[in-house]
Amino acid sequence: MRAFLVVPALAAVLLSSCSEAQTNQPGNSALTAPTDQTVPNQKKGKKGKKDKASDIANLTKVGKMREVPESSGLALTGENGTFYTHGDDGNPPILYKINTQGEVLSRIEIPAKSHDWESISRDQVGNVYIGDVGNNNNNRKNLVLLRLNPLNPQIVQEIHLKYPDQSEFPPGKKDRNFDCEATLWHDGQVYLFTKDRGRSATSKVYTVPDQPGNYTAKLLTKLAIPGQVTDAALSPDGRRLVLLGREEMFVFEGENLAAMLKAQPRQISLKGAGQTEGAVFTTDQTLYISTEQGSLYEYQFE
Repeated sequence: MRAFLVVPALAAVLLSSCSEAQTNQPGNSALTAPTDQTVPNQKKGKKGKKDKASDIANLTKVGKMREVPESSGLALTGENGTFYTHGDDGNPPILYKINTQGEVLSRIEIPAKSHDWESISRDQVGNVYIGDVGNNNNNRKNLVLLRLNPLNPQIVQEIHLKYPDQSEFPPGKKDRNFDCEATLWHDGQVYLFTKDRGRSATSKVYTVPDQPGNYTAKLLTKLAIPGQVTDAALSPDGRRLVLLGREEMFVFEGENLAAMLKAQPRQISLKGAGQTEGAVFTTDQTLYISTEQGSLYEYQFE
């Protein structure tokens, strides 16, 4: 009797051992893994990229110009909360009226050619001056400022200009300092600030009268600017001048514009803001800045 009882018991032990061995074999993990087990090395969704400009002190992104191709300048319209802007080289001759969020309120077609519009400024009676003075290769002989009132855009007057110190078109590469992306109107004159493509060290300042005609620009001074100037803006009280650069700006302060052009500028980094191209003051402390990528910023001076 005992012999017959041992055999069934031994068989049960052998079957149990065999079953345990099978559940621990590679390829059978599904049998032992719990249903809520986390799969290792599973990729998580990408987090949203942080806006680099958010780290810049006193700078706030306020809008996006989705309908403006490569904004290259800013000017006041005379109506609170609105600006004029325009596209860069290769875009149609259109002025865009936008609000402080970058939304297009209207489009104004200008009956003039757009060789390389780079800047826009406004005088005290509502005329705007569009700087068709972009000169990347320093070889243009048809530089012109377009003078018009946006309320009557069919009448366009031209201010043709040449530089008194340019005799080669183009000059040698290191001497290519006849491109201009920055202009501003002040006291009956249009000021032009050059973009030094040769050495990125000097911005020359020229003036021409704000009346239509043909002029040899007057060279006022040369500013030591360690960069390339892309726009200029003067505060309403005339005591602060900003020269915008690529992701930076140079701030001059003084009793008047003549004094500021002799002052040492303060350099402020705008790293992360994008290709900063347009600037205009709305108050003595508030500066709006546009980028070629379409961002619109507000900078508050302390």
